[in-house]
Amino acid sequence: MRAERALVAAADALDWGMDETAGAMVALDTWLARLTQGLAANRLQPPGLHRDGELARQVQALNAWIDRQAQAWALQWDELAPAYDLSRRFDGAAMLLVFGKFNAGKSSLCNFLADRFAAQGRAVRYVHLEGGRLVETGQRLQEGATETTARLQGVCLGDRLVLLDTPGLHSTTPENAALTQRFIDSADGVLWLTSSTSPGQVQALDELARELHRGKPLLPVITRSDTLEEDEVDGEIRKCLCNKSPANRALQEADVLARAQDKLRQLGVDPQLLCAPVSVSAHVAREQAQTPAALEAAGFDRLYAALLALMRPAQAYKRRKPAEVRLHHLDEQVLGAVRTEGLPALAQLDAAVCGVRDQLAASRSRMLRAAWRQVAPALPALLAESPVAWADLAGWMQAAVREQAAQALAEFEWPGNAAGWPDGEACEAVATRLQVAVAGHTALAELDPQRWHDAVQAAVQHELTAAFDALATHGEARLDQLSQQVHGLRSVLDCEDALQDIGRALRAPV
Repeated sequence: MRAERALVAAADALDWGMDETAGAMVALDTWLARLTQGLAANRLQPPGLHRDGELARQVQALNAWIDRQAQAWALQWDELAPAYDLSRRFDGAAMLLVFGKFNAGKSSLCNFLADRFAAQGRAVRYVHLEGGRLVETGQRLQEGATETTARLQGVCLGDRLVLLDTPGLHSTTPENAALTQRFIDSADGVLWLTSSTSPGQVQALDELARELHRGKPLLPVITRSDTLEEDEVDGEIRKCLCNKSPANRALQEADVLARAQDKLRQLGVDPQLLCAPVSVSAHVAREQAQTPAALEAAGFDRLYAALLALMRPAQAYKRRKPAEVRLHHLDEQVLGAVRTEGLPALAQLDAAVCGVRDQLAASRSRMLRAAWRQVAPALPALLAESPVAWADLAGWMQAAVREQAAQALAEFEWPGNAAGWPDGEACEAVATRLQVAVAGHTALAELDPQRWHDAVQAAVQHELTAAFDALATHGEARLDQLSQQVHGLRSVLDCEDALQDIGRALRAPV
């Protein structure tokens, strides 16, 4: 009973000290303000993109994501209010989450510990959540082989220790699992209950990864550490429930510890948060009248000692809980959206820009060849006219440029005038430039038609080359502008290290 009295006395004496998280709260709020302001100031506004192009579509999607975030993050924070209200309701108590699959014996263990605290003269109160409010009830927690916990419920052991019994995260009822996840934030430490029939199902720790990353201590408790054995009673062979042997318990505890440590390493969680597992049998202790010897044999003295050791890290977590809760929200919901939505979308846009840039570099010669194939067949007839129909030739050229650009440069708004020439020139200006280019060869039109035709062809190809060079340069300039804006937005979204620095400072030993 000494271990039991020590635990009860330690629970009575719990002291949370001064709240020293004000500086961390300011740092966290400043981090969020910089992110939201940076997003608003770095919305993508690249000029010259065609509204129906893929680049414009991705830009619009990213801007829409930016516009949604501030409100979405505020709503997500508000949704956590019930858990924080519960936490404030027990501001002076250590809150331990009793976690496990629905058949792990959570309610049974909570009731048993309530009986033991009552036996030590401490007030015991049963509570449950109803309509978002905590309600006291005189009813013990319902126990059973099937899922009986359909709501968040708990038991107050004196004034300074609260056990939260929750629907398991592996609950057969999705609403129950969601309820558990919603209120996990309230806990200062976790009791992971696992039945001795299949102890240490470490996949359950996947559901606890978020809590463990927050630095909450974890105590594995192997429940139902008992077995049926045959014994002679009044001359008859009967089956009796007995504690598992110390050797059997030690083997199970070592196995659970080793596998849990490996799992925590896989999750990137500090294995030092894991306490040494203990094995208990509430059923055997009850059947043996909860005598001091029965409690010790059933493993409760070891459980009391483990709970006593858990108090210190739980106290440390509770002192920093206000900042931890804010940090959790920023890391999991705000930064989570940045990681899973913002940065991937930005990387996709960056890759699309690179792809368009490569296409642009390869398209110049292709567009020139295609445009020449359109114009060349019309040259003989146009040159045969007297005088030469330069305006018609310029019109053919402009139509060819416009058609090729519409196909190869569909990501960009056309930089020219309605006629379609890159720099906005009228058809007459192009015609005049062609005449000037071949002015020295006009006399050859009758003397040497081939040289005359070659001179006109060279002038046409020169004009087409200049046109497509101007279009490509225009496109590259627009891509450069978009790349600069993408870089600016990325510098805003690359904010994870700054948040982690705040977290490390918060959890650093004093």
